[in-house]
Amino acid sequence: MKAGVLALQGDFREHAAAFGDLGVAVREVRTPEELAEVDCLAIPGGESTTMAKLARSAELVDPIRDRVTSGMPVLGTCAGMIVLATRVDDEEGLFGAIDISVRRNAYGRQTESFEADVDVRGTGNVRAVFIRAPIVESVGSAVTVLGEHEHRPVVLVQSNVLVASFHPELVGDPALHARLLELG
Repeated sequence: MKAGVLALQGDFREHAAAFGDLGVAVREVRTPEELAEVDCLAIPGGESTTMAKLARSAELVDPIRDRVTSGMPVLGTCAGMIVLATRVDDEEGLFGAIDISVRRNAYGRQTESFEADVDVRGTGNVRAVFIRAPIVESVGSAVTVLGEHEHRPVVLVQSNVLVASFHPELVGDPALHARLLELG
């Protein structure tokens, strides 16, 4: 198995390290050709509007959508969750891969960042770093909430799409990456 990490912007190196900790070969993905080489994909945290702009310019939007629709497992953390959502701030999401509506930066400014433990059903305790994190405002009927923080969904799955409002990769916790590999 070869894991891909969308490496256009954000903390893609930390995602690559998480897969490496699991003994999985990693490919940084910047082109449709590189995407074709991977069996799963992590979309990192970062700046979602910049990531979307770069994905469009790299002509990756349709290839990622097609692969996800065809069943390729994908993990999105923070900004990755935002670009995978169907609705973002009352507008259509970039990939529309998971039936959730999110609001950007809803946990506050960078200075209000925090860490917390999140109990993820079927995975266990995950250390979560919330940095300008999105809040999930609505969840479609096909989506399962796997973890919550203060009664809000923060880890969700729909078929082959796994998302988290936070950054587990920043504290070296590969548990969600391992969960992604199980989706394949």
